[in-house]
Amino acid sequence: MKKPALFLAIAICCLSGFETLAQISVPFKSKTDDSIHNVFIWHSDTLRELRKDSIAIQSLFGHVKLQSEKTFFYTDSLAMNHKDNIIEAFGHVHINDKDSTDIYSDYMKYFVDTKKIIFQKNVQLLDGKGTLSTDELHYDMNMHIGDYYNGGKVVNKNTTVTSQEGTYYADTKDVYFKKNVKLKDPAYDLSADSLIYNSEKQLATFITTTFIRDSSGRTISTRDGFYDMKNHRAQFGKRPTITDKGETITADNIHFEDSTGISTAQGNAVFQDTVQSLTLISNLMIANKKTNTFLATQQPLIILKQDKDSIYITGDTVFSANIPDSVLRTPDSVQGMAIVRKAANPNDSSLRYLQIYHHVRIFSDSLQAVADSVYYSGLDSIFRLYINPVAWAGGYQVTGDTMFLYTKNKKPDRLFAFENSLVVGKSYTNMYNQIKGNTLNGYFKDGVIDYMRAKGSAEAVYYIKDDSMNLVGVNRVNKADVIDMIFLNKQLNKVVLREDADGVMYPIRKAKIDELKLRNFKWLDYRRPKTKYELFREAPEPQAVPEEKTGPVNEERKDTIQGLR
Repeated sequence: MKKPALFLAIAICCLSGFETLAQISVPFKSKTDDSIHNVFIWHSDTLRELRKDSIAIQSLFGHVKLQSEKTFFYTDSLAMNHKDNIIEAFGHVHINDKDSTDIYSDYMKYFVDTKKIIFQKNVQLLDGKGTLSTDELHYDMNMHIGDYYNGGKVVNKNTTVTSQEGTYYADTKDVYFKKNVKLKDPAYDLSADSLIYNSEKQLATFITTTFIRDSSGRTISTRDGFYDMKNHRAQFGKRPTITDKGETITADNIHFEDSTGISTAQGNAVFQDTVQSLTLISNLMIANKKTNTFLATQQPLIILKQDKDSIYITGDTVFSANIPDSVLRTPDSVQGMAIVRKAANPNDSSLRYLQIYHHVRIFSDSLQAVADSVYYSGLDSIFRLYINPVAWAGGYQVTGDTMFLYTKNKKPDRLFAFENSLVVGKSYTNMYNQIKGNTLNGYFKDGVIDYMRAKGSAEAVYYIKDDSMNLVGVNRVNKADVIDMIFLNKQLNKVVLREDADGVMYPIRKAKIDELKLRNFKWLDYRRPKTKYELFREAPEPQAVPEEKTGPVNEERKDTIQGLR
C-alpha cells in the first residue's frame, strides 16, 4: 500500500465510528505529471475503506465536508478512488466554488486531475443573481464554467429562460443558451436558436434570429442587439422588424426605451401602415409611444399605395400625431355624429394628421405638386398646401396662395386653390392657355382630371384649334363670373364661359403673343417632379432667355403652326 493510502487507513481505524474534528489531507497523485493534489477532509461521521478488485475505495458517511483548493464539498456520503483519481458523492450534494457559486445535486463525480465535475439529478446552480436548473451539469473548476446538454432553465427574478443546451460562466454571470431558447418575462416572450443572458445585469444579448412578443401584442424580429430588462431599454440591429397592430417598421438599427416610450429607427427605415395603405421611408425616424407622435427626417418619403396610381410625397421633415380630441368631438352639421363615434377609438390610425414641411414635393401619374409645407388629416383626407404651392394635372399648372387637395380612396378627387389662383397650360412655344379667378376648383374622375372651374373676376387666355388641331386664334377673356375647362383623356378639350363673359378673339396671325400673359403669370415646369425618381432633386430655375418676338404670324410661321398637331 502506498503511503497516502496507509496514512488514510490508519486514520480510518482510529476514527471509525467517531466524528472528525480536524482536517485530514488526502493526497491524489496525478497520472500525467506525478504532481500531488491534496483534498482535505474537514468532517465526516464515519470513514471506511472498502477493497474491490485490488482497488481501495475510501468511503465517508454522514455530514461529509471536503475542500479542494477554494472549493468546498458537502454531501451525505462519498467515495474516493485513488487509482482513477475520482471522488463520487451521493445524496444532498452541495459545493461552494470560490464563495460565489453554489451547486446542488443528488449525485456528483469529481475528476481530481482535471478538476472537472459532473453533477446529475436535480441539479441547481445558484450565483446570488439567478438559479440554473438541469438534470446534468458539467462544471470546470479551473475556468468556473458549467455546461448542460439535455435541457436547462435559468430563473432570474421574474425572468425565466429555457434551452436544450447552455454554458454558464461563473466569473461574468453570463449564460450562453443554445437550441430552442425560450425566454419568458412579464413584459416579453422571446424565442431564438441562441441567446446570451447576464443574470447580474438582467441583460439579454441577441446573436441569432430572435422573435419577441411583448405584453401589448407587439412583435419584434431581429438578428442582433440586446434587451436590458432592468432598465427597460433595447437595441436591435441587422435590419430588425417590429410589427404592432397593422403597423410595421424595419431599419438597419432600432433603439427604444420603455421608460420614456421613445424609439429610434436609423438607416433605410421603412414604416408601413397596412390599414391606411401608407408607407414611410427615411434614414431617421423617432417615435414616442406615450404621446403617440412620430418624426421622420433625412430624406423622408411617404407612399400612399393605390392599385394603379400611388401618391409619393417627400419633404425635409415629416411629423405625425393624433388629431386632438377637441377637433374630433366638434360636431359637424352633416357628419358630426360620425366624427364623435370615431373619437371613441383613439388608436385608429385614420385619426392622425401628417405635417410635411419645407421643400415638399408630390408625385402621382395624374397629379404632381410642390409647396413649402403640407398638412394632411386622416379624418377628411385633405392635403393642405401652404406657401407658394404649385400643382400640375392634365398638362396644366395650378398656382395660388393656398391649395387644398381632396382625396377619396387615396386618389385625387378635388383640387381647390384660393387667392390669386391661376391655371397655365402650354399650347405651343411661348403660347400658354391661362385661366385666373378668385378661387379655382379642379375635379377628378377616377383620379384623372375631369374639369376645372375658375370663379370670381375670372380671366382667361386660351388658344383655339380647329378640328385638325391647327391653331386658328386666341381668345382673351377680360372678365367672366365662371370659366370652365373641360378635359378629355387628360387633355384640354374645350373652354366654357358662363355668365357675363367679356372677351376678344384674335386670329392667330394678328395676335400679340408676348402680351397675352395674365398677371402673376409664371411657367414653373422646371419645378415639376416628372417621375417619382425626381422627388429628391429639384432642378434649378433656368436662366432668363430673351423670348422670341412673335407679333403677327407671317406665312412661313403660319405654315409651321398649322402643321403642328
